Amino acid sequence: MHLGERWSPEQTSRARPAAFPGQPERHLSTETIYQAIYLPHRGGLERAPGQLRTRRKHRRKRRRPDQRLTRCRVTGLTINERPAEAAGRTASGHWEGDLIVGKDNRSAIGTLVDRSTRYVKLVHLPHGRGAEHARDALVRAFADLPVSLARSLTWDQGSEMGRHDESTRATNIPVFFCDPGSPWQRPTNENTNGLLRQYFPKGTDLSIHSAADLVAVAAEPNDRPRKTLDRQPTRRHRSAGADLFHRS
Repeated sequence: MHLGERWSPEQTSRARPAAFPGQPERHLSTETIYQAIYLPHRGGLERAPGQLRTRRKHRRKRRRPDQRLTRCRVTGLTINERPAEAAGRTASGHWEGDLIVGKDNRSAIGTLVDRSTRYVKLVHLPHGRGAEHARDALVRAFADLPVSLARSLTWDQGSEMGRHDESTRATNIPVFFCDPGSPWQRPTNENTNGLLRQYFPKGTDLSIHSAADLVAVAAEPNDRPRKTLDRQPTRRHRSAGADLFHRS
């Protein structure tokens, strides 16, 4: 139930009591679902690891901070200079962004997620991921949003942001950079990128995806129930003016 729709085990677990009221034997914990997927020899659900978004056959250990690679350093405003409302997620319009990169680093897709509403926008980069391409794509991505929903952007210090000052002049959206090798400083985007890899697997050519494809993919996570939004899908979360996203 729902795993085939790319829901996570936790989302699936939370949905079962409402789907099967009065049938506690059909209510499953998140860990039970994971165990059934990864350890089918113990019985339970007849599911394969391929049903998970990540399609991993084994649980992955997290890398320690000192094992992460530092990317190209770009100068600009630091994350410590970001407005308090952005850090506290008290207002919509403060975004985190990054690239997911394809085979041999030859293709990429930009990912944007609002820190407050968790709304996802995917950025089409058909001509490459150089600084000029990222600049133009970001200007296009924010062009359809009102000022109240385009307040700031937080990004890693990647070379694709080498012309961030030009995008800021065009959009009036300041860019704040994480500390080197500190992707956890944009946790919402990191989590989102992990979810998106089910659609854009590592080692594949991302240039085959059209702008329309990216819109269709972004619609799925925006329609899922989110724990942080009281189990409501991002599209239905209306606090802080989030309903305006529906018009874009």
